[in-house]
Amino acid sequence: MNTSATMDTLPLRGFRASMIAACVLALLMILTRGQHFASVNALPSASWAVFFLAGALVRTRWLFVFLFALASMLDLGSLAAGTITDWCLSPAYWVLVPAYGTLWFAGRLYGRKHVFRWSTVPRLAITLVVAAFATYLISGGGYYAFSGHYEPTFMGFLPRIAHYYPRSLGTMSGYVAVGFLVLSVVRVLAPRLSAAPSRVHS
Repeated sequence: MNTSATMDTLPLRGFRASMIAACVLALLMILTRGQHFASVNALPSASWAVFFLAGALVRTRWLFVFLFALASMLDLGSLAAGTITDWCLSPAYWVLVPAYGTLWFAGRLYGRKHVFRWSTVPRLAITLVVAAFATYLISGGGYYAFSGHYEPTFMGFLPRIAHYYPRSLGTMSGYVAVGFLVLSVVRVLAPRLSAAPSRVHS
């Protein structure tokens, strides 16, 4: 199999490439989400980037279901361990389904247009800005309105957008940028590494 061919377009082609991407994304979520036995607390949560990259890189829709179940299990594990409180797991938790779905769908739409050239960076940046804003409106707005912790008003929500959205966008963009950088490096190196054994035996 031509290894580079599986990475020429998105989503990734080939079962092996898709499985590797899915495992890396799951591991990234485990290491950065919440506070539990496997988390690296110095790292900000990569959850938004994980769902975006999952949509862009992997064809199967079941990965979304798996990642959401994994996120929920990590949150419940942190709650059971006492490292987070039920303040986070409020009645508004369900809004994460459409919020993460928005990221996954945005990643899927972007992946269909992605090319491995610098000219694609502005398109990626615009997609991230819009997707992160829509996601924050759903997740942050849903939590503000339905968690039961606030007396929600439109004017009360506006300062929360200004405070939390730039931070969420920056974290997500950083992880996504690293993800595509790693993918580009692998795309360049994979054909050379796969060709090395044949040169040795020739």
